[in-house]
Amino acid sequence: MASDYGFVEYVCDQLAAAGSIHVRKMFGEYCVYCEGKVVALVVNNQLMVKPTEAGLAFYGDGPVGHPFPGAKDWFAVGERLDDTHWITQLLRITEAAVPTPKERKPRARRQHKE
Repeated sequence: MASDYGFVEYVCDQLAAAGSIHVRKMFGEYCVYCEGKVVALVVNNQLMVKPTEAGLAFYGDGPVGHPFPGAKDWFAVGERLDDTHWITQLLRITEAAVPTPKERKPRARRQHKE
């Protein structure tokens, strides 16, 4: 079941204080970016935050889940999403721990022979 865009908008509202938040639809679900880094996924109307050591120290032994088959455990936030202060803290910690993505090189244009 794909996530409702209304839920995705709610997630973005809850996370807004963490920094520059944007989402991108991927494979029928949504990837959440904070300051240009992948920090969470919205899968089946559930927010799943990328696990990091620093995040685990803050998150503790809360529920975990698999955003897709074969994935490692991610933090399944559940009802804690409603706690704006708590979820903002978790996202800031996660964003700080996730490395900055490498810049992509532009693809070389193919030249067609006539």
